[in-house]
Amino acid sequence: MADIADVFAWTNGSGTITNVNLAMTVSPADMGSTSFGPSVQYVFHASSHAGTSNAVAFMAPGTESKVICTFTSNTAGKCWVTQGTTVKDYVSGDPSTAMTSADGKVKVFAGRRSDPFFFNLAGFKTAQKAVEDNAALLTFNPAGCPLVPPTGPVSAAGLRAALSTASTVAVPPCAANQIDCFANFDVMAIVVQIDKTLLLQNTDHLLSVWGSTHMAQ
Repeated sequence: MADIADVFAWTNGSGTITNVNLAMTVSPADMGSTSFGPSVQYVFHASSHAGTSNAVAFMAPGTESKVICTFTSNTAGKCWVTQGTTVKDYVSGDPSTAMTSADGKVKVFAGRRSDPFFFNLAGFKTAQKAVEDNAALLTFNPAGCPLVPPTGPVSAAGLRAALSTASTVAVPPCAANQIDCFANFDVMAIVVQIDKTLLLQNTDHLLSVWGSTHMAQ
């Protein structure tokens, strides 16, 4: 339950952005027998930065807020939104039916869901083998990144076709003719919708987001 599969972050869509959505999936290929409990703490880290296209500035430490969630069971949990030692919001209740903070700025769901990450394992292996077998055809730019040739086995079209084609034979753990290897896999998911004002600081409206889990000792 402390093994993170993926962390996702996105806004509420086009138009005026009011909310940030955060999702953390754990327990990859969950078999249905796991449950949330008091031994693990789940944390979303969101750092607020000035809007910039400069990668160095973006990766520099920003003003970090945290969404910290703990559970006593699949039907009892609580989450805090903190900045430093200040608690900015709090929610508790039954996360399996979604819980909402008193001011409505934080909503949390936690429970078993289908793994949302799409991955064509067979197609990836086909594309990988094509690149390895034809590595001598590749050229590289000054930064060391490969330049994809316009034609041939490692062309953009060829690699795209490999990645978007299902295998007619099984490539474990993927079944034959299954393009999304994780389609039948479940995960335990924590999904938070939070008012952006709880994460953004002053005029710094660019967020970097990552997740962590912490085991009780």
